[in-house]
Amino acid sequence: MDKIPFDDIDALRAHISDEFGPFGAELEVSQKMIDQFAELTGDHQWIHLDVERCKRESPFGTTIAHGFLTLSLLPRLSAGGDDAFVPVGAGHVTNYGSDGLRFLSPVPSGSKLHARKRLKAVEETPKGTRLVQEIAVHVEGSDRSALVYDDPAVPAPARLIAAS
Repeated sequence: MDKIPFDDIDALRAHISDEFGPFGAELEVSQKMIDQFAELTGDHQWIHLDVERCKRESPFGTTIAHGFLTLSLLPRLSAGGDDAFVPVGAGHVTNYGSDGLRFLSPVPSGSKLHARKRLKAVEETPKGTRLVQEIAVHVEGSDRSALVYDDPAVPAPARLIAAS
């Protein structure tokens, strides 16, 4: 894995790709995890919680994870990935928001997720360097993404920590 200074724009841009990298480690989405997320968020829709009703009425035959639960698992899913590079030397990294988020297919309870990503853009900004990654989360064995997320993050120099 290349360690690239966060302000070496040309070296970072060399990793921009139209192709996704390899999938990272898998993570099982259990019914317990779904239940806990429902309790935390207050989203108690039956399609997430009522196993028996889902067997009878859901087109999926089982409960499915909340889309935002899947989104919230990105740090765990990304941690297992095989990154070709890592930006170093930043005082902190700030999640800048999302340029796009799509929930494309359901995540059935008990399924395993894995994610892969690609670097789409690198831009110099007054507060640091903006890296835009696209992350695709898949249910193991599915060619179709369950979630696709454009993730702009800004690694900032150490001197900005005190100013923030």
